[in-house]
Amino acid sequence: MLELPVVATFSIVGRDPATGEMGVAVQSKFLSVGSVVPWAAYGAGAIATQAWAKTSFGPDGLELLRQGLSAQAVLDRLIAADPGASHRQVGIVDMRGGSATYTGKDCLLWAGGVAGENFAAQGNILVDEKTVAAMAESFRQSEGDLAHRLCEALDSGQTAGGDSRGRQSAALYIVKENGGYGARSDRYVDLRVDDHPEPIQELKRLLELWRLYMQKPETLLKLEDALEQEVSDHLRRLGYLGPDVVFADAWRRFVGTENLEERDVQEGFIDPVILDWLRRALSVK
Repeated sequence: MLELPVVATFSIVGRDPATGEMGVAVQSKFLSVGSVVPWAAYGAGAIATQAWAKTSFGPDGLELLRQGLSAQAVLDRLIAADPGASHRQVGIVDMRGGSATYTGKDCLLWAGGVAGENFAAQGNILVDEKTVAAMAESFRQSEGDLAHRLCEALDSGQTAGGDSRGRQSAALYIVKENGGYGARSDRYVDLRVDDHPEPIQELKRLLELWRLYMQKPETLLKLEDALEQEVSDHLRRLGYLGPDVVFADAWRRFVGTENLEERDVQEGFIDPVILDWLRRALSVK
């Protein structure tokens, strides 16, 4: 017996060779598609398992990738051992940028995939093949970090036709060495839109929030002279700095309360994004 309802969807698995990031972006007319399709592990690779999805392809495939097998070799092993392979759809990218995609002959039409260096794009129950082709072209041509490129690929796929049944959920899952909260895990970006009329646009909105709260700063400004006075005034007006509170204590409470600790990386300096947050927060008071 097949394990799950059909996860009719389109997805793209990708790798950024410059940063080592690996991940999956997916959209579907299926509740909480992020709980089924995307799998990734730093030091292994990334996998999308869909159609009549066999979720064990995720952990089993990642274990084979950890052993050094190529994306194609892993795919071949998974499919060869699966009596329901004709109903499956899978995309895999390994740590070397090798890729593979598979669409079983019994997947509901339109169904198919395209694989290239550092990516695999696939989908089933689509309007037509243009969705997958658009995702592949977007990934090949786009610039920016992996999160941006994967989301843009999804958006391009939706514009080209998407899931023939409509849209409901989307997800973005990316791993990076020590990329998680506090550098204590490899779970870099993990965002899900479980039920929404415009799931890709909502996913992109969540990604911008993730950038605000979780992405490490690219530059820092020294807190001195006029800038230190401005920040002190902001903290005072927001209620963090008072007559009996020193600046360092007020700053720690502000950063912790507002969930900006991932951007507070060096004492005596401020991330321009936090400075902009302070200015905008006061502009709406």
